[in-house]
Amino acid sequence: MDGSVKVTGTPALELRSVRRVYGFGSAATTALDDVHLTVPSGRFVSLIGPSGCGKSTLLRLVAGLEQPDLGEVLVHGVTPADACAAKMIGLVPQSPALLPWLSVLRNVTLPQKINRGAGKRRERIADFAERQAAAVPDMKELLVKAGLGDALHKLPAQLSGGMRQRAAIVRAFGLQPDVLVMDEPFSALDEFTRESLQDQLLDLWEELRTTVLFVTHSVSEAVRLSDTVVVMAPNPGRIVESIDVDLPRPRGERLFGERRFHEYEDLVRERLRRAWHSEAA
Repeated sequence: MDGSVKVTGTPALELRSVRRVYGFGSAATTALDDVHLTVPSGRFVSLIGPSGCGKSTLLRLVAGLEQPDLGEVLVHGVTPADACAAKMIGLVPQSPALLPWLSVLRNVTLPQKINRGAGKRRERIADFAERQAAAVPDMKELLVKAGLGDALHKLPAQLSGGMRQRAAIVRAFGLQPDVLVMDEPFSALDEFTRESLQDQLLDLWEELRTTVLFVTHSVSEAVRLSDTVVVMAPNPGRIVESIDVDLPRPRGERLFGERRFHEYEDLVRERLRRAWHSEAA
């Protein structure tokens, strides 16, 4: 099924007939097959599905870490490689990957000091320079908003797991990427810390409105965070449905007690059950 959403102008993300295969011959595994996805700028989109359905593979293709065997991946109309060279893509992996010898503040400001020619590359990309006209964000201010004001000069080893993940998120947002890809960034955290970081992520996203592609196994997390939940199925990995989440923002803790929130949870779970038992057409 086509996961596309009709949009005007250049979308932030486009995947057209994407196929990705690992291995050769009888040992080959098709991770993704005939995947179509279009994401408008400024949307928060979550990918959810059974293990082995290609969520992380799709994320790596968008981030430019892998290439499709067939089809096309575009980030604001250019290849992921060109987008990365222009610092249009930010990545938050499962592990924060902070440099242990640098303070929190130096970790989050380091990417701004690398590849200073990226700004000129952005200017060559249609419509992008206009959206990026805002001043470079104050990283100290972003850290304070993320609850890390007292940790600016601490080393990563002095922080909790949740604080390290907050720093990684701030580092990614600090680049003002056009697309931010996040691969289960909260999966290793306890439920309370996870919900707290969801709050922090939503606060930053509401302010900066970066397009987010977010991989999760949590139905509750997907519904709370997303404008659209994309359900995937395995064997081969493919998109089977896109569910628009029509809930008001901001989405604070009160959302968990609302009937509509639980209705969306039930809908996503029902679609996931289908994905678990589905077979390739």
